[in-house]
Amino acid sequence: MRLTIYGKGCSKCEKLQEYTESAAQALGIDYEVEKVTDMNLIIDAGVMHTPALAVDGELVLEGSIGSISHITELLQAAG
Repeated sequence: MRLTIYGKGCSKCEKLQEYTESAAQALGIDYEVEKVTDMNLIIDAGVMHTPALAVDGELVLEGSIGSISHITELLQAAG
């Protein structure tokens, strides 16, 4: 599973990555994380608010960190 974190590298972006990796590990998912900090690439991906999370190229969370349990649900639904 490809997990993409979109954001400028702020503390919220780091927290989203931490929560996402925790959720993926708890589910036993084989994953890779990509961090996108280039604003042009973020805009090209259709992200209007950061931080954002995409799972296998599909935007599933935007403009908030969410909780680990919410991210776990998103990963299960995408898996």
